[in-house]
Amino acid sequence: MKIYKKLMFGIVVAVSAVATGCKKDYFNRPPLSSVAIGNFYQNADQVNAATNVLYSVPWFGWNTHAGWAISEISGGNARSYSSDVDNFSTFTVNNQDRVLDAAWNSLFTEVAQANALINTLPTAVPASVTKDVVNNALGEAHLMRALAYFHLVRIYGPVPIIANTAANISNFQVPRNPVADVYKFIVNDLLFAEANCYAKKRGGTYSANAHVSSGSASALLAKVYLYMQDYKNARAEAEKVINSGEFKLYGIDIAGKQYADLFLTANNNNEESIIALQWAGGAAVNNNTYGYGNSFQASAAASSQITGTGDGYGEVAPTFDLMDEFDPADLRRKPTFMVPGDHYPEIDQAAGGYTYPAGGSAQGTNSATKKYVVGTPADNGGIGAAQSAANNTYMLRYADMFLIEAEAVMAGATTSTDPVALNAINTIRKRAGLAPLTQIRRFYTVANPSYPLYGSTPNGNVPKNVIKDDILEERRREFAFEDDFFYDLMRVDGFNNTTHTLGIQLMEQQDRGTAGSTAPIVRYGNIYLTVTPDQLQFQIPAVELAADPKLSGPPVPYTF
Repeated sequence: MKIYKKLMFGIVVAVSAVATGCKKDYFNRPPLSSVAIGNFYQNADQVNAATNVLYSVPWFGWNTHAGWAISEISGGNARSYSSDVDNFSTFTVNNQDRVLDAAWNSLFTEVAQANALINTLPTAVPASVTKDVVNNALGEAHLMRALAYFHLVRIYGPVPIIANTAANISNFQVPRNPVADVYKFIVNDLLFAEANCYAKKRGGTYSANAHVSSGSASALLAKVYLYMQDYKNARAEAEKVINSGEFKLYGIDIAGKQYADLFLTANNNNEESIIALQWAGGAAVNNNTYGYGNSFQASAAASSQITGTGDGYGEVAPTFDLMDEFDPADLRRKPTFMVPGDHYPEIDQAAGGYTYPAGGSAQGTNSATKKYVVGTPADNGGIGAAQSAANNTYMLRYADMFLIEAEAVMAGATTSTDPVALNAINTIRKRAGLAPLTQIRRFYTVANPSYPLYGSTPNGNVPKNVIKDDILEERRREFAFEDDFFYDLMRVDGFNNTTHTLGIQLMEQQDRGTAGSTAPIVRYGNIYLTVTPDQLQFQIPAVELAADPKLSGPPVPYTF
């Protein structure tokens, strides 16, 4: 799918008050059931519903494989034998890769949809609709466009900035813009959203929390500033969110709820959710459920017994390297991945729960993915179908604000005993059941590390010295399988740095291999990665380069 097709799609939106998904061919042309924005959004309810589409429809291609293949497999959290994603583990992805193409399509479709609202609503909505209603919708569109561009620039580097869909319909050949300009564009979008989205207090009526707020914009700004190494503003925005009282941490601010509860369908849009994709699991449109719900469980669940819908392919599982990061006492371990003997009462409830079997090994690591695996439709209020679960996909959680605050307070230092930084990281560790740190250390070397291993014995290829980092490792444990870790590794060498010397060192020490399945379980050899800096910048899809030769040229400064 070429950029101009996404641009055409962006000038129309489906008439629907419920965010749904769609087939890929739906993106290739204006849908027949659509009407122009200017003919439809004529009252406050219609304007408020205008942004629903931004939370699901365009993101399906991202959710299916691209999000987790790029971040989790490339980052070393996950592995897969599946031929459509295993090349992300070795960085042998070329510009004809269908998963990489899906990422580009999905994210630029989101940009086009946001542009449709940004460039039409101000003149299309009648004066009878109050300005704050219109501005809130525009703020949501700016925020979601910024979110799409935040992913695009971290994956592809310089990408074209498209701010006005209609202006590019007849001129769809556009150049790339520099990384620094893309980040400036993102910041401008988020500042607009921060100033114009509704302010909220997230409460127990979860349905009211589905859409983003001014606080959501502040939170994403904190993360963007962190990537830009603007530590002063990253800290200010993170602390603005923390001090606002809008969001709450399960297990800290809300009694009776723990980390594991964050990933239950019943807790969609909970008080810790800052930005989340909304999926209508099992919802049939034109007698088809595929494309309308969250498809991750279909890939990640170890068996069809878990899903009850015939899927559950065990296509993605944790690496030994990720498992090594978890202390057995860490309350996040079991909600993140399964090992033999783990029992989950919330899955297959009709049979008394699900226990991961002895000898289980989804991808050769004697384990399986648990996070975002929610069970059968009966386990989820009767909602769900094959490749169509109803659980949200987090794009940003409140826990991130504490880890951003800790890192921003350190501002590039390699050690810290600052009480603000320690309190921030220890808040997250407390929720996980771990002892508090008395000092934060970054990028230090440990000789002959020991591993919990969860029943496995490492072979002689385990490195004798490894680089450790308290903040990166806390982020890794907290957000594993939430499509974040690869980008963390790519930013450790500095904003817009393309050599990735330290990031490569961190990846090359990872155990991405497999093991036998008979006791005692022993890891196999030849398990470590070799990667070069040029492999870490994913390529723009070949079909896009063919349609727009300007994308092959050098980045051109953007006119703001």
